[in-house]
Amino acid sequence: MRPDTTVLLDEKRVFKPDVETVENAHVKNWEIEIEKGKDIEKYWAEKAEDLDWFQKWDQVLDESNKPFYKWFINGKINLAYNAVDRWIRTNKRNHVAILYVNERGDERKLTYYELYCEVNKMANALKNLGVKKGETVAMYLPMCPELVVSMLACTKIGALHSVVYSGLSVGAFVGRMNHAEAKILITADGTYRKGKIIDLKKISDEALLQCPTIETVVVVQHTGNDIEVSDLSGKEIFYERLLEGEPAECEPEHMDAEDPLFVLYTSGTTGKPKGVLHTTGGYMVGVSTTLKNIFDIHGNDLWWCTGDIGWITGHSYTVYGPLLLGTTTLIYEGAPDFPDPGTWWSIIEKYGVTKFYTAPTSIRHLMRFGNRYLDLYDISTLKILGTVGEPLNSEAWMWLYKTIGKERIPIIDTWWQTETGMQLISPLPSAYLKPGSVNKAVPGVEADIVDEEGNPVPIGKGGYLVIKKPWPAMFRTLYKDDEKYKEIYWDPIPGVYKADDVARRDEDGYIWIQGRSDDVLKIASHRIGTAEVESAFVSHPAVSEAAVIGKSDPVKGEVIKAFVILREGYELKTKLIKELIQHVRYELGPVAVIGEIAQVDALPQTSGKIMRRVLRAQEMGEDLTDL
Repeated sequence: MRPDTTVLLDEKRVFKPDVETVENAHVKNWEIEIEKGKDIEKYWAEKAEDLDWFQKWDQVLDESNKPFYKWFINGKINLAYNAVDRWIRTNKRNHVAILYVNERGDERKLTYYELYCEVNKMANALKNLGVKKGETVAMYLPMCPELVVSMLACTKIGALHSVVYSGLSVGAFVGRMNHAEAKILITADGTYRKGKIIDLKKISDEALLQCPTIETVVVVQHTGNDIEVSDLSGKEIFYERLLEGEPAECEPEHMDAEDPLFVLYTSGTTGKPKGVLHTTGGYMVGVSTTLKNIFDIHGNDLWWCTGDIGWITGHSYTVYGPLLLGTTTLIYEGAPDFPDPGTWWSIIEKYGVTKFYTAPTSIRHLMRFGNRYLDLYDISTLKILGTVGEPLNSEAWMWLYKTIGKERIPIIDTWWQTETGMQLISPLPSAYLKPGSVNKAVPGVEADIVDEEGNPVPIGKGGYLVIKKPWPAMFRTLYKDDEKYKEIYWDPIPGVYKADDVARRDEDGYIWIQGRSDDVLKIASHRIGTAEVESAFVSHPAVSEAAVIGKSDPVKGEVIKAFVILREGYELKTKLIKELIQHVRYELGPVAVIGEIAQVDALPQTSGKIMRRVLRAQEMGEDLTDL
């Protein structure tokens, strides 16, 4: 699909950063930092000095075999050492590393020293199970401390981990594990979700009938759900039993900066998931730098990223980023609206969360309930609010800014992908903000908006979002498929990384994400980004969330079918349907031809993104594929 979308929404509001926010920020001048980042090798080498290296690199960036870039050549480092070990030799030894909370109100805390001991025991246990450097351990676990411990234990001994989101179906689970050729599976008896326990062990047992590479299954007794270890396979052992008697010391493997770190599968929002391979040194540098600068992390912060660890947001910014910075990361297991829609706000109040990072889909869901639950809690400890996963429409942005942030804290809307490993486009706290824009590429990254031939498009014109220079946390390839890596990401527009998102740039250089190129609607020769149509729907007071797809029309080519979730007190009757059609046409103009509006209770989502391909497949009666 050509990217030349029609520009429809025209947001002109600009918000200055709060004086106190700028004074406390690591980066006090956004534009100066961006200027420094133009020399990417010098910039990222300087940031790499914040980590502890066993051996320093000989060369910052190797571009000799494009697009297979390499960073920090011959540098030796270990992620677990930097995320845990180095802090126990400082005054952070007894600082809380992980604060685990679930929807039932249970909590568990692990200090950096306690985490150090648990990681070492698990690392030794994995060695005793025969896991060697370069082999893969799969994890199908809830949001719990044992998942973090298992990931870090793998990185300590040089094994790859491949985490499978615990909400995936058996088929999706099997496909990922077999492709990764995992040797060990770590799973649990269950996970808490909306007052129920989902039996993960039962799903694992069914999947393992089709997974020949798994040699051992480790089972975490997480919920107390009644399970039995199988007598048939002779492969299973309880997590707690596995760690018994293991020493609390383990020497970290000295990893080359380019040694594989983990394989993670994309969310499958637009098709079959791809196995993304990330390596060690550059990933650590990129993730720790972006979290420090974009969310201005300090030693006394309580950081909460709601991203599930089964996705890249959870890897980079629930687990690794905060631990590499020595801060406390809050891990929450449960739904945002159980036992009621005030759950997240109650947690922020109870623990004093200072920096909060979530998905626009979650924010729009909670907006349905107005301020009824929000007003019950004091969330004044918050200093920064951030979002990731989908474009944050201006209506939701303003709700966050006014209602949650009281017009005093920055709203940080970030753009990045599983493949990028780290945030690539985002404001810093010291930046001027525009509702609905992700601002500019972060320092050390160069982005552009281009046509199919790679030529920059005019201001305000829609085009393909590309990254013009390599960045340290970039994936190195698609697992077992170098050719597809080149074919999908680098060959379409030679010399740049094609993100497959459609975006535009305004007169101030700010970037506006309009949606996936696959989701662009073609109506009477006009091309419209889904994000702008959905934003127009959500700007109506009756609508909390919307997803739109194109529906075939003999005259217009396509018309819009909208799926809407309404706020409390509204029903989709004839009067409201007419009102919504008029409202969207007023916002976008006559090009926005609405063919149908359907009311739904929920939208298909994964990793904070709406799966429009599922809506299209359902509409056309096609196979839903990976779910």
